Amino acid sequence: MAHIFIIDDSPTEVRVLTGFLEKAGHRVSSAPSAEEGIDQVRRARPDLVIMDIIMPGMNGFQATRQLSRDAATSAIPVVMVTTKSMETDRIWALRQGAKAFMTKPVAEKELLGQIDDLLSA
Repeated sequence: MAHIFIIDDSPTEVRVLTGFLEKAGHRVSSAPSAEEGIDQVRRARPDLVIMDIIMPGMNGFQATRQLSRDAATSAIPVVMVTTKSMETDRIWALRQGAKAFMTKPVAEKELLGQIDDLLSA
């Protein structure tokens, strides 16, 4: 299946998402910070990135903007998965280059459906 990269500072959230993704047959990598995640995504070139917004240091909006504006990573879809649920957050995420926005806790079926849609586009 696909290589999915998770950028999230919550070990619990990474464990839950990894479980969903691996059960569906995906290969999963992760990084606990936006800065580290950007570096690893540039090297690994995954098929899709799942990005948290609220992280220490660089936030997910900034990281998504960097990935979407870098020619080497701009074709990799970013799905924002966050506790932030305001419509303005969703709009801002999409303006930064995210292809989808989902609110935690995310349902397994919904997440996998969104990933399938983005990877088959």
